[in-house]
Amino acid sequence: MDLKSQKVKLNDGHFIPVLGFGTAVPPEVPRSEALEATKFAIEAGFRHIDCARVYQTEEQVGQAIRSKIADGTVKREDIFYTSKLWCTFLRPDLVQPALEKSLKDLQLDYVDLYLIHFPVSMKPGEELLPKDENGKIILDSVDLCLTWEALEKCKDAGLTKSIGVSNFNHKQLEKILNKPGLKYKPVCNQVECHPYLNQSKLLDFCKSRDIVLVAYSALGSQRIKGWVNQNHPVLLEDPVLCAIAKKNKQTPALVALRYQIQRGVVVLIKSFNKKRIKENIQVFDFELSPEDMKAIDGIHRNIRYNEILFGVDHPDYPFSEEY
Repeated sequence: MDLKSQKVKLNDGHFIPVLGFGTAVPPEVPRSEALEATKFAIEAGFRHIDCARVYQTEEQVGQAIRSKIADGTVKREDIFYTSKLWCTFLRPDLVQPALEKSLKDLQLDYVDLYLIHFPVSMKPGEELLPKDENGKIILDSVDLCLTWEALEKCKDAGLTKSIGVSNFNHKQLEKILNKPGLKYKPVCNQVECHPYLNQSKLLDFCKSRDIVLVAYSALGSQRIKGWVNQNHPVLLEDPVLCAIAKKNKQTPALVALRYQIQRGVVVLIKSFNKKRIKENIQVFDFELSPEDMKAIDGIHRNIRYNEILFGVDHPDYPFSEEY
């Protein structure tokens, strides 16, 4: 399947491929896995690669991209690469240096998309999760509108083609959209999104503002302890999803991915399994009927796997709002 044609236009005129490859590595997996998996994903046809400073895999992912450019598989402009600004770098003066550090690790001249990763600011410094003596995260206080202005400057400097946000609720988006002197709107909001948390209100809000919703944990979630609620049901075992998969002769995973694409959501998939990486590309080989789509809408249960509770005491913690 030729993935290169499947793109969505962003509000700044750039295009984002609707299927992206995620590169966050669980703690127990060696970082080198990100190198091999990303190389394989590019060979399999993925052109949208999603990474972040906090994943600590940008060196490996950059190496994978550069090796696939060097061997002629792709050109730099064929790849859509996303990086994200971590919570310890939200102070305006730290934004550009943080992006420059990502570019240095990647050994690339620019990223295609740079996102504010999570709206909760933490104490600046070398520690990505700064903790006090009781093991509690040390928070900071930053006006996200000022962070946004610093991202706008990064776009003007050519360090990133597009800028957006991640894990923002609609009020936080509204705050940026209504900011006096706004130069560029966020092109997207990357959030947890799957049939158990279908984000329909946030999706409608984003569509009305010409902001693309990008889905992470689109298959539920790999259960990383400390980050993910272990008690939630497993999405891919859902009887409705499994019945629709059987009817369409597809896997439940492919049905969950196809569901997003048909709703106009850009979807990320993370796998270190070659068979599954290849399989995910088959999302373009079938279509769900309106009845299937409606049935999947019906299994929404407001289940959030990634509660990211370390920020819960911060005034900018995003998930206390309904959407």
